[in-house]
Amino acid sequence: MRVRRTLVAGARGLWLGCLSLVGSVALFCLTVLSLASLPLGLGWLTLPPLVLLTRRYADQRRRWAHDWAGLRIPDDHRPLPARQPGLPGIAQHCYHLLRDPATWRELVWLGLDMTVGALTALLPGLLIVFGVEGFVFPVLIWNGVVPDSQLYGFLRASDPTQVALMPVLGAAVLAACVFTPKPLAVHFRLAAAFLTPPKAELAARVARLTETRHDAVDASAAELRRIERDLHDGAQARLVAMGMDLGTIEALIERDPAKAKELVSRARTSSAQALTELRDLVRGIHPPVLAERGLDDAVRALALRMPLPVEVTGRLPGRLEAPVESAAYFSVSELLTNAVKHADAARVWVDVEYADGRLRVSVGDDGRGGVVLPADGTSGSAGGGARSGLRGLERRLGTFDGILAVSSPVGGPTLVTLEIPCALCSPKTSSS
Repeated sequence: MRVRRTLVAGARGLWLGCLSLVGSVALFCLTVLSLASLPLGLGWLTLPPLVLLTRRYADQRRRWAHDWAGLRIPDDHRPLPARQPGLPGIAQHCYHLLRDPATWRELVWLGLDMTVGALTALLPGLLIVFGVEGFVFPVLIWNGVVPDSQLYGFLRASDPTQVALMPVLGAAVLAACVFTPKPLAVHFRLAAAFLTPPKAELAARVARLTETRHDAVDASAAELRRIERDLHDGAQARLVAMGMDLGTIEALIERDPAKAKELVSRARTSSAQALTELRDLVRGIHPPVLAERGLDDAVRALALRMPLPVEVTGRLPGRLEAPVESAAYFSVSELLTNAVKHADAARVWVDVEYADGRLRVSVGDDGRGGVVLPADGTSGSAGGGARSGLRGLERRLGTFDGILAVSSPVGGPTLVTLEIPCALCSPKTSSS
């Protein structure tokens, strides 16, 4: 098993070394050229796809680090809003990428990976080849194939004693390779040193997650109080009144059947109204269409109830976890409500997609725009309109380590993108 593991590590190292010498060199050179061409305008077009390709390249190295060396390298890429068509959208997309610290860490890592990284990846395979040469060299020297000036490590071919020691050195090198637990660990630890975010960023992220957890607890308590209040003021009051009517009916049914019949009709109406209020309350907690059909179909059903035309595109390949579906559904519901109330829009669109372990939902409108999401915790609109709840949505998504991004130039259009890292629970099944 040890020999097989060593040979596999050597083959993987040769693959990683060749990949570093080709892929890292190409990405590094092209990215640097794109950065240099930003003042000329060409870089704004070429840099975003190169940065995104570098991200995938680095993410693949993270997966190999976990699978081949048991090393986890954190990924702290900032999710970006969907790119809008036209030059302003391209420039904004590029600007967000340049502001992401992970972009610059990966660029530095590319420069290291194509040099020291390639060497550390090739080392296990080169050591295996070197160890085998310790047994081959003496045979070639004794047959006169190798000249006397040839060196094997620090051993000379011209000295018979040193030639006899070559197999010993080769065996020692092979033994070191076989008994090294993780031959590629040096390569991946070197990558982790540059791809891992600083402790300050991780501490800030932990603080943000802690804050959102407290927000989630507060929101849950507030939701329970709302449900209790709605039950007390609505269905419970109607059921109490219906019980009183039934008591009166019991007293009147013998001596005043007409009055009793009237009260029965009123009790029936109260029961129907109580049932309607209970159904509305349940829909507010978790809509039945969301539980039965999933997020994308629930969003389509929600769009049909909007007074504006809402176009929904995209399909999810499967079902998400129930808390993620619920958070995304009510976020979309609030965004659509905001668009109807405040945007003065004629058209709204929603795009739902799942890729690379992330749910992304974009809600856009062709309204007046000017929506801002300031860092001080208040939301407003530069164009005179008011949109409430954006900060609350951000906190709700923060519970799942999700992010809310707003792109809304004055004059429109407005595009709000929410992104949640999550996993698919099951593939989607069609129902009749």
